Amino acid sequence: MTDLADLLGRYVADGSVPGVVALIARGEEVEEAVLGSATLGETPMTRNAIFRLASITKPITAAAVMILVEEDRVSLHDLVETWLPELSKPSVVRTPASPVNDLVPATRPITVFDLLTSRAGYGFPSDFTLPAVQRLFEVQKDGREPQSFLPQDAWMAALSDIPMLYQPGEAWLYDTCSVLQGVLVSRVSGQSLSAFLTDRIFQPLEMDNTGFVVPARKLERLTSYYRASPGGSLELVDGPDGQWSTPPPIFLGNGGLAGTADDGLPSRACCWPAAPPPTVTGCYRPTLCSS
Repeated sequence: MTDLADLLGRYVADGSVPGVVALIARGEEVEEAVLGSATLGETPMTRNAIFRLASITKPITAAAVMILVEEDRVSLHDLVETWLPELSKPSVVRTPASPVNDLVPATRPITVFDLLTSRAGYGFPSDFTLPAVQRLFEVQKDGREPQSFLPQDAWMAALSDIPMLYQPGEAWLYDTCSVLQGVLVSRVSGQSLSAFLTDRIFQPLEMDNTGFVVPARKLERLTSYYRASPGGSLELVDGPDGQWSTPPPIFLGNGGLAGTADDGLPSRACCWPAAPPPTVTGCYRPTLCSS
């Protein structure tokens, strides 16, 4: 089998990406690859380089919702209007292709389960040209530019003025429901999404480099974000002193986190003479102790 460095090295060599950090853990075996540069042709890549986690943020936000479910602070079948009153009377375009002024009321309220399954009615389908999707772009901006978003309450108010593309539960749509999950976590817990994730997930799992803003002391480790230009070369979109260097107006549950490849890789092993307790924190492969 081709090793990780050989597999990924070809993309660094041909200029597809400036650099890469990859880590695969299976049991106690960990394979890593650190190649190229963190900024094009300049700073060498390091294993502790910080990357924009993009949509990897989504399952972490969903896990936060499930923590609240596990603690009976919210139920999967609860109506979200209890905490998100802006969504208490949503309107829906008559058909996905209908003009944004051809509306019908929602046939039922939105539930927590709808948000978790991305079927609340808001979000992106494969066809971005639909009128309601074009309206949604006014509020649901590029998640790689968190500073372009409105603050949380203003964002919710703006979203409530935009019709949904589908009735609740009818269709899976990308992205927007993850932002709504983050707002739900904030309002149910009474904490910001950032504070909740830090207290309940990042600190217990020793994910010390994961968050919605990269502090000044760590900015030299934040990689630069590039995209391909029309001519095929890489052009800088966001550097270490850009979008993640200051707190965003809203903590985006769809893609606002940054972190390292090592974050989430538990740092110590532990065992018990009997079955492990139901909740294990900070252990690497919790197992029964050998005799």
